[in-house]
Amino acid sequence: MRWLLPVFHTVTLVFVRVRRSVPGQGMFYAVRRGRKTGVFLSWSECRAQVNRFPAARFKKFATEEEAWAFVRNSSSPDGSKGQENADVQESQVKTSKRPRELLDDGEEPPEPGGKHVKQNTEQDTPVSRDTFAYMGESVVVYTDGCCSSNGRTRARAGIGVYWGPGHPLNVGVRLPGRQTNQRAEIHAACKAITQAKAQNISKLVLYTDSMFTINGITNWVQGWKKNGWRTSTGKEVINKEDFMELDELTQGMDIQWMHIPGHSGFVGNEEADRLAREGAKQSAD
Repeated sequence: MRWLLPVFHTVTLVFVRVRRSVPGQGMFYAVRRGRKTGVFLSWSECRAQVNRFPAARFKKFATEEEAWAFVRNSSSPDGSKGQENADVQESQVKTSKRPRELLDDGEEPPEPGGKHVKQNTEQDTPVSRDTFAYMGESVVVYTDGCCSSNGRTRARAGIGVYWGPGHPLNVGVRLPGRQTNQRAEIHAACKAITQAKAQNISKLVLYTDSMFTINGITNWVQGWKKNGWRTSTGKEVINKEDFMELDELTQGMDIQWMHIPGHSGFVGNEEADRLAREGAKQSAD
């Protein structure tokens, strides 16, 4: 009688830690060849870049790191290939909170609590272009602002600008002047643009989780100017000086304003938030 003996194989398990997309928050869509290249947060955004574009190259990934690796035409961190040219519709990435900023065209609504909030020395010397992340010809940057005890006398606000892992231009500083969350969001964008100009960068893709900032600079500011910096209801724009500064900085710049869901696990936004929170801890000038 022949006995069948079980055969055991030694299996070596290798664990690779990568940042995965948050369940229910969508995937990362990487476009290497299309109308615009880069990483997008929804299929509809990706499709707009590749639909009917000759020889388009794009993939869907579970992690931001893998997506950017594909855009740069390098190997993915864990060797996965993603779902190339995935013709599968995905719903728009949903934010974890309804933007309060949409209540009016610039009237600052009550801000109870504000956000739950590496300081690097800013360099004036040129930084190598290879250290930046690109979407097409535009440099990618993430900005965020925060304010603890928002709307109270002991409020502390900070701004954060994130260019990439260990980047010398990453900065987190205390917001000067009036301490509010919305001012912090605006001045975080101002800081990023100022830094870009110092590096002779004229094309930016600026990610922010503040729809107030995006709507203000892309939609409302022209109406405010025509109305003598007053809202459609005749009230003076609360953040007048802040938006005037931002508007002046954007002159001569090619900026794509991109909204990103806050506190949803996206690396760039999380790092900008971390820098902003560290900036808020600093003493006021």
